[in-house]
Amino acid sequence: MKEIELLQKQVQQKMKNDSAHDFNHVMRVYKNTQKLCKKENANEKLVLSAALLHDIISYPKSDKRSKSSSLKSAEESKKILKKLNFSEKEIRIVSDAIRDHSFSRSKTPKTLEGKILQDADRLDAIGAIGIARVFAVGGSEKRPFYNDEDPFCKIRSPNDKIWTLDHFYQKLLKLESLMNTKSAKTEAKKRTKVLKVFLSELKNEL
Repeated sequence: MKEIELLQKQVQQKMKNDSAHDFNHVMRVYKNTQKLCKKENANEKLVLSAALLHDIISYPKSDKRSKSSSLKSAEESKKILKKLNFSEKEIRIVSDAIRDHSFSRSKTPKTLEGKILQDADRLDAIGAIGIARVFAVGGSEKRPFYNDEDPFCKIRSPNDKIWTLDHFYQKLLKLESLMNTKSAKTEAKKRTKVLKVFLSELKNEL
């Protein structure tokens, strides 16, 4: 698919140097979508295009515009795909998938392609790579690792805008139950075990 190759080059040139949302993240999501597409029989061209473009515009978590990143990426994707002669229907499917993939939007995509993109992106937020990304973001935002009085949110509600470890309880441990496809649920279960082992080991060390 020549369109995919052209897209990949364009995205690589535009991605910012953000270790949690860089081109490596895009390519991990891309690989996740490839695996899910084969198992779920989705339109590979459209899902891979959505994977490449899903973070084409990504604001830092501390930026007030952060929650609009997926909306801005969806709008930008329309312009890029139009130049590559995607049909109106194809552009709509891809841009809708990008718009609705974000956790902060609390949306379940309507199309299979959108559901796969959302699953693929969420898989990259858990497991060993997910742990690395959490602390990369926490470091860039200069947040403490944990609340020293209640690190594991036993008696308080998590607040990941203040403490990095709270992100496990506010989002990451919930993702397994939010997966859309059967194949993503299977992979998420494995990756969630990695999170739980990490938290258990951390409890022993604190």
